[in-house]
Amino acid sequence: MNYLNNMQRRPRRNRKSEVVRSLVEETSVSVKDLILPLFLVSGTGKKVAVDSMPGIFRYSIDTMLSEIESCLKLGISSFDVFPAYPEELKDAKASESFNPETFYLKALREIKKQFPEVCLMSDVAMDPYSSDGHDGIVKDGKVLNDETLEVLGRMSLAQADAGVDILGPSDMMDGRVGYIRDLLDEHGFTDTSIMSYTAKYASAFYGPFRDALDSAPKFGDKKTYQMDYANSKEALIEADLDMEEGADFLMVKPALSYLDIIKLLSDNYPLPIAAYNVSGEYSMVKAAAERGWLDGERAMLEILTSIKRSGAKIILTYFAKEYAQLGR
Repeated sequence: MNYLNNMQRRPRRNRKSEVVRSLVEETSVSVKDLILPLFLVSGTGKKVAVDSMPGIFRYSIDTMLSEIESCLKLGISSFDVFPAYPEELKDAKASESFNPETFYLKALREIKKQFPEVCLMSDVAMDPYSSDGHDGIVKDGKVLNDETLEVLGRMSLAQADAGVDILGPSDMMDGRVGYIRDLLDEHGFTDTSIMSYTAKYASAFYGPFRDALDSAPKFGDKKTYQMDYANSKEALIEADLDMEEGADFLMVKPALSYLDIIKLLSDNYPLPIAAYNVSGEYSMVKAAAERGWLDGERAMLEILTSIKRSGAKIILTYFAKEYAQLGR
């Protein structure tokens, strides 16, 4: 018997043309799903290439405003701004992070003034401002948890006062979501959201980001507070705590090597799941494409779709503008 001649089901019928494939497509990525990370530096008139991230730049506030305007025309309306601080402004307690006159807070205010319609996200962690390069206060070679919360709290209040819509605690200190939520509510910032970096893994894929911000740790690594990439159940513990403490979104970082973690959280929690398609994931595609080893555009589309398919409602990605330019 020729089994194929007697088959009633032929899955290839639903793949026979682009139109048919579009009709049955299960997952699609919209530009509305994307948040574009941006790197901020002090001064004016600056647009400096990040060598390890082709197509990505460090902007001063004036050039960043122009970049945001161009992105809005493409349909991108959500931005996460990260500051790059010079060494002379860094200290052991990240004091500059809550200085109301610091260039980062001034920039956040100006963005919301010029573009009140955008969704503006900020980074809550000590490493951009710390002379140690760690996400918390360091004493005798150890990163202190509870002492760090006070700094994160002051930083969060300053950013909320600057008009930020979503705070992004990326530090991985225990209890920081609840601490920040209580402090925000006490000071009247009840509408300020928290996107917790819930499952942030100690990853090799952060290298280009640290180049962009010059924020690599001055000693050791971050394995005592960022998660072990061998673990998945631990992500459930972190998610339980963050949801109980008042997080509005749960984030997985990185994304591409942690699609199983994205799905795990998506399947088990009612909160929107975000995923950070990090710098190393972006740069390895760009490097391979430059060498002709793969089709960069197709790889981008496949990666973003896989992240969305795994359960991420929101994707932070350096590909956002490139994706939007495709008109999708």
